[in-house]
Amino acid sequence: MAETDCPKCGAPLEYDVGTLIAECSYCDSRIFIDKSGAHFYHILPFYSDGQQAIGIFRRWAAGPKKAKNLDSLASVQRLSRQYFPIYMFKRRVGNAESVLVEPAKLTNLPGFRSLKVPPGDIKIFGKEFDTGDAEVLEPDLDMSAYLPSMPGEPIEQALVYFPVWQVEYSFKGRSYTCVIDGSSGEVFTDLFPVRGSGPYLAVSLIGFGAFFGEGFLLLYDAYLAAILIGITLVGVLLSSVYVAKKF
Repeated sequence: MAETDCPKCGAPLEYDVGTLIAECSYCDSRIFIDKSGAHFYHILPFYSDGQQAIGIFRRWAAGPKKAKNLDSLASVQRLSRQYFPIYMFKRRVGNAESVLVEPAKLTNLPGFRSLKVPPGDIKIFGKEFDTGDAEVLEPDLDMSAYLPSMPGEPIEQALVYFPVWQVEYSFKGRSYTCVIDGSSGEVFTDLFPVRGSGPYLAVSLIGFGAFFGEGFLLLYDAYLAAILIGITLVGVLLSSVYVAKKF
């Protein structure tokens, strides 16, 4: 057994060597312990349910950079509700305070360094907090590994369980994954179906070539060149509308 002091009430806290989570028998706080010491063990509540998470995903999928009809044609294969562990570092850099986050668990999912911890919503993770059906993922990275690269002077550091929705979806035979911040609704992903630029480029090049040739024709037959320019304008407009609807 090892011993430290509870960072909340100051009472002696005994724990098994190698354990990551301990519970104070005096104030019932759950404490995270690693090589850098004992730290508060925080959690953020979900502010969206499954239906709202799907709605957030559909609105994101309707964005201008996404593939045509991604919002309606994407098939959600799996929606999982998780509490993902991150380390929160409050640091004083010069005259300002900054909050940095780093993942406390190995993952290839995007966005966990871009999460924003809302200071008013964070709660100490005690027995009274109900995680419901969410999967609580255990940390497997030491906080101490990040400390040498942290800027400025430390103010506070803690393990925070962050609410996330993991959305696995398919589109045109390919599978993708995105992560939705269950607190703010922000969507993170490093790969998604994009809107094709080829048809737009083809219309632009054809229109440019036609106008270029008609510009030379103006030197010899202005009347014919004006007719052709009008036809080209209508053709480019109709082609653009078709490409926008189709692609």
